[in-house]
Amino acid sequence: MKTIFAAATASLLLQFSPVAAEAATLIANISIGKQTMTVTENGFVKYRWKVSTARNGYVTPTGSWSAKWLSRDHRSRKYDNAPMPYAVFFNGGYAVHATFDLKRLGRPASHGCVRLHPDNAAEFFSLARQAGLANTRVVITR
Repeated sequence: MKTIFAAATASLLLQFSPVAAEAATLIANISIGKQTMTVTENGFVKYRWKVSTARNGYVTPTGSWSAKWLSRDHRSRKYDNAPMPYAVFFNGGYAVHATFDLKRLGRPASHGCVRLHPDNAAEFFSLARQAGLANTRVVITR
């Protein structure tokens, strides 16, 4: 009898509880060949931005990762404390982040990270924070 009552109560509560919002699916599709990043949210293209990926002698990895962590005012320990604002890390030390070397956007220029205009990096950082790391995906193709 207690089991039936508990099941009925749970069923009733579920009917009247607010429905959780669907988790957003945020995807950053980065094309090394085109030096672009296309951001989709829930299957709809929101943005298409110029990026800079690895220059000669360095590698931007290809593959698909969920975002791992965010750092608003990150500085590189590996490259002379270089600023990496609005960093969205996806694979070890690799991140999507802002650059102040704006003239190089649209062509390879980095040590391997994906660089964006600061306004675009701030927007992607905000979207990733809102969607949640588990719901943010970075996909990099040649």
